[in-house]
Amino acid sequence: MSLELTVREAGEEDWPRIWPIVHDVITEQQTFAYDPEMTSAEAERSWLVPAPGRTVVAVRGDEVLGTANMYANRPGPGNHVASGSLMVARTARGAGVGRALVSDLIAWARRAGFAAIQFNAVAETNGTAIRLYESLGFVTLGVAPGAFRHPVAGRVGLRIMWLEL
Repeated sequence: MSLELTVREAGEEDWPRIWPIVHDVITEQQTFAYDPEMTSAEAERSWLVPAPGRTVVAVRGDEVLGTANMYANRPGPGNHVASGSLMVARTARGAGVGRALVSDLIAWARRAGFAAIQFNAVAETNGTAIRLYESLGFVTLGVAPGAFRHPVAGRVGLRIMWLEL
């Protein structure tokens, strides 16, 4: 019998299992515009967002397969729009972890009363994420051409993706 995938709140005690995922994603330099030299401590400070934001992990048993954080996209007059970031362990990609994390983010944003969700920087080469977001109702508002330096494809666009809630 296989264990079900669960998305739950993350705490500081989860960081040792989150960091390998974050480190792998940022050193790949294919989807996130994070400094690949970022230390674990620097990443922890930016990834584990404080309330009223939220950080979660997708787990199967004790294994952390992915993580997401979510928060108001901007302060003040922009705080009615949510945003977030999602990372999935390389070994768990294509297994529904990303969908579970995005679905959790959407449910959280609705419960918290946000009007919409905006992803500010989805690399055009990240077709898997784009297809996932579109399947959940997100649309592309625009593309910043050449805004992301992909290690293989060179300069590619970053999409701004939007979901009206």
